[in-house]
Amino acid sequence: MAGIATARLRLTAARRRIDRLDREIVWLLNERAKTAVDVGIAKRDLVLPVRCPEREDEVLSNIRQANLGPLTDEQLARIYRPVTRFMHGLQMRLR
Repeated sequence: MAGIATARLRLTAARRRIDRLDREIVWLLNERAKTAVDVGIAKRDLVLPVRCPEREDEVLSNIRQANLGPLTDEQLARIYRPVTRFMHGLQMRLR
């Protein structure tokens, strides 16, 4: 029984940590979006396209370099590609 009680405590603690991490992720995504809007304004003023494949490759390269696992580089890329698309959408609204 002590093992079950300990496992329940670990589960509760882990879920609380996930909840806290999710709040941090939401905050960071919104900060990233605000910065993407700033980038979009600069691109608009410089008459540059919203998409820059070279920069997108650079972002993915930076992510791969920062990756310590357990997610693979490909898994992180699959998470980041839609994030990048959403950020492009924010920038498109500025046109």
